[in-house]
Amino acid sequence: MFELKIDNAKYWRDCVESVVSLVDEGMFNISKEGIGLKAMDPSSISMVSFFMPSKAFSKYSVDKPTGIGLNIENLSKILSRTRDGEALVMKDVDNKLLLEFIGPGSRRRYKLQMIDVKKSVEKEPSVQFDAHIEIVGEPLKDMIKDASSISSYIGFKASKDQFAISARGDSGELEELHEKDGGTMKKVEAEKTAESTFNLEFLENMVKSCPIGSHISIDLKSNEPMKLSYSIGDSSITYFLAPYMEE
Repeated sequence: MFELKIDNAKYWRDCVESVVSLVDEGMFNISKEGIGLKAMDPSSISMVSFFMPSKAFSKYSVDKPTGIGLNIENLSKILSRTRDGEALVMKDVDNKLLLEFIGPGSRRRYKLQMIDVKKSVEKEPSVQFDAHIEIVGEPLKDMIKDASSISSYIGFKASKDQFAISARGDSGELEELHEKDGGTMKKVEAEKTAESTFNLEFLENMVKSCPIGSHISIDLKSNEPMKLSYSIGDSSITYFLAPYMEE
């Protein structure tokens, strides 16, 4: 049994949006420490790892560690109906997740059926990355939009003090270079040059939930899965994306 309350229901909505951008179902693991989820997208090209600590809730009562399988698309649809000033209480009732929205003088209750999750993920990929980049979220979103105007793929390249993107399509080519301490980049560290190409649609879905003014961390190793992470308040969201390899 568990009962969780968050004073700002929109905060939980925003966190779930960062997950549903890649996966349509998953297992939320609820422990004394907080709520976590690890899941692969249906194509197994990407993975999401989410954690929201117990301190983010105004009430956090958990009898014992438990896992609840949910259709995250359906959960997201319910949370999209969140209104200004509402708190949210979540508890398990008869193999259903009860979501109670509490506003000034009003209450709404939804019950969402729990499901058996088809694929469960226990561990994150183990990669010894060669480069670490910290970049302001909005410029990275712009870079991805720049690349998507001519291609479906984007190349990332990190070397000492520099981070570059590239894209190539039938209509033309793009090259964009950013240097450390140039305002956009907060940190570029590379033991050796790392470069890979990634699917732009997946990247767009990964970065779109990053809050305005936040930083995004990227870890690279040539031709290995990329790690991309940022925070939403007290919560952490991490994505892994396999590189695109030309046949």
